[in-house]
This record gives sequence, structure tokens and C-alpha cells, in this order.
Amino acid sequence: MHLIHEIILVDDYSDNSDDCRLLCKLPKVKCLRNDQREGLIRSRVRGAELAKAGVLTFLDSHCEVNKDWLPPLLKRVKEDPTRVVSPVIDIISLDTFAYIAASSDLRGGFDWSLHFKWEQLSSEQKAKRLDPTEPIKTPVIAGGLFVIDKSWFNHLGKYDTAMDIWGGENFEISFRVWMCGGSLEIIPCSRVGHVFRKKHPYVFPEGNANTYIKNTKRTAEVWMDEYKNHYYAARPAAQGRPYGDIQKRLSLRKSLKCRPFKWYLENVYPELQIPVESLSKSGIIRQRQRCIESQKTGGQDAPTLNLVPCSSLKGVSEKSQEWIYTQVQQISQQDLCLSVHTLFPGTQVVLLPCKDGDGRQRWSKVGSHIEHMASHFCLDTEIIGDTDENNREVVINPCETTAISQRWEMVLHDFH
Repeated sequence: MHLIHEIILVDDYSDNSDDCRLLCKLPKVKCLRNDQREGLIRSRVRGAELAKAGVLTFLDSHCEVNKDWLPPLLKRVKEDPTRVVSPVIDIISLDTFAYIAASSDLRGGFDWSLHFKWEQLSSEQKAKRLDPTEPIKTPVIAGGLFVIDKSWFNHLGKYDTAMDIWGGENFEISFRVWMCGGSLEIIPCSRVGHVFRKKHPYVFPEGNANTYIKNTKRTAEVWMDEYKNHYYAARPAAQGRPYGDIQKRLSLRKSLKCRPFKWYLENVYPELQIPVESLSKSGIIRQRQRCIESQKTGGQDAPTLNLVPCSSLKGVSEKSQEWIYTQVQQISQQDLCLSVHTLFPGTQVVLLPCKDGDGRQRWSKVGSHIEHMASHFCLDTEIIGDTDENNREVVINPCETTAISQRWEMVLHDFH
């Protein structure tokens, strides 16, 4: 008890405000009650901001700590404040409250849909651990139970408070810790019991699945770089779903000088297999009965882009209307990619030699829009001069949900 400065409970606008008042009678316990439903992420940040001690311990309310659980965690953080440490999470039976010890040879992992899973340490990893009490480096933490230096927590940007209710926040904080100079460990000498419930005892205003998709999509868009394509391939329901403004989190990543997700995969989680199947697709880009076509006329170095009747509707397939959508989100034809010279509204889309890592050549399919990644404008068409409706050039413009000229269908199939 002498190691604990205070215990802060956050009441997330529960049905019974008396719970808080009664619990405050316990030693060192303080209670914060939210004025409205905030969800786990914002509630935790509120509690952390009130905390006066130099080290924060996050626990779910449905936990019971075991004997001598705290010193091994504090020791690791004292030795290196950039470590974020988690206990072994034992199981408390939902029905009988029986305490069941979990294996201490587990670490956190995930698949490309950002679904968390416990993984057994490989025989090679076990062989390297000469002492079973040695900390286990883990790619991700389960979520609710960890100890972190408060100044490090603040420096790293706390939590992404634009996430809602619950879900996905463990990936976001895990990627951020590893990629921005810290590490994650599970400490076998520390054990905390946790009640694993069969369902959430609270409601999600937008539904459980929609909230989880929003939160994991924010994580993928901010932290996973080009590898987010694998997330979308594994979780197609996330395509076109709203995920809010991520500019502050992107700025945070830049200011912290965080490493790329490629580094994380190579150094932290090399066991995560990159899908073998090619995500490159080929096909036409269609707006109603008309398709984008490359046209080369005499005296021109590069082809121009036009919107013309789809050749497939005439029963033929023109190579000039066939596009490849690559794994790194380029739209290409041979060695040329859709690109722009400037990032202003009305800028004409042109074909330029494909370059790896060129943000001006990256495009994302968002619902019926094709979004230009560098400008966040949408692929559009405009009538050329005073000519007729059928003579249109391809441009980028601010995205408008009602603009028919910005609605596209990418009729794609696997490209090998």
C-alpha cells in the first residue's frame, strides 16, 4: 500500500452516481464522475490528467491484483522510463469468481484485421529466456492493464481521444510506443486477475462493430503506412467508413520523429506474415458509361487522360482503358502513374513515370470517391473550355458527396 499514492476511479456517467460516493470512503480512493458518456479512452485520459504521482497504472474495474504484483512493474519503469509494462493477466471466472492462473509463456499478437490474440512463445524465443522471470517483449499489449511513466505517457500523446467507447486503443498505443522510441514488456513476476466477460455490459451508440472499425481504421491510417492496405483487405467493411480528423495524430507522429511501420514489422513483429497474394488489381475506372482512357497524340511525350465511352460496353477491351491499382496505391499503366503537378483545386491529372514513395501518385478508394492522398481532394472531371458535355478532362477538386462528376466505379480484378 505504501507504493500507491492514490486510486482514481472514473465513473463514466453510470446509472447510479451513489457508487462513486460510497467507494470514496475507501483509503486513498478518489472518484471522478463524467457529466456525459465518454467511453474508455477519454475517461482514462481524464483520470491520468488528475493523477499526481509520477507513474500511472491503468487497470480495468473488473480486476483483482495478486500478491506483490506492483514492485516488479515499477522496477522495470524505474530502470527505463520509456518501458511500458504489463502483468501476466490471469483469468477470474465470470460465473464463480474462481481464480485461474494463465500461462506466463504468452505475448500479445494480432492479425491484419487488427484482431488481438495471445500467442505462445516459440521454442526459439523460450530458449533465449534462460530465466523464466525475465520480461517478455511483446508486439502489442492486451489493452487495459499496464504501467507507464506519466511524463512519458504525456510526451507520447496520451491516447487518441477521438476514438470512441472501446476497442482498438491497445493497437494505437502499442504501435506508438514501439515506433516512437519505447518498448512493451510483459512481466512474469506480476500477476493480475481479470474477469473476461461474454458481452459488453454497456451500449455503443453507433454499434459495437462500427465503433471498432472507426477506432482501428484511425490506427491504420495514422500508423500503418502502406501496410494499411492489408488491413483493408482483411477488413473490407472498413472501406469508405468515416474515421474523423487524424491531422493532429499525424502531426504528433511527425513531431515525435517516429519510425515507419516497416521498421516495426522487421524489428518488433517479424512473425506477422505479409499476405502472399498480390493486392494489385487491374481493370477499368468508370463513371456511368464512360471510362478514363490514356490517349497519345502526335508530338506529345506523354499520353493525356480523357473520359470516353467504355470500350468494354462495345464488347472490346482497349488496353488504353486498363489500369492497375497497385499495392502501394498507385494507379498505373505500364510505367506511368496518375499524378498531379500541383495540389490546387482544378489541377489536371497527368501521367508521369511511377516513383516509389511519391505521395502525389497515391490514391485511395473511399466509397464512390477516389481520393488523392497528398491533397485529400477527389478525382473529378471538368468540361474543357466552352466545348460540349462529352469533352471532359480529368482533374482533382475538393471532395463533395453530391457531385456526380466525382462518383467512380473501379471495376477491378486480381492482377498477376
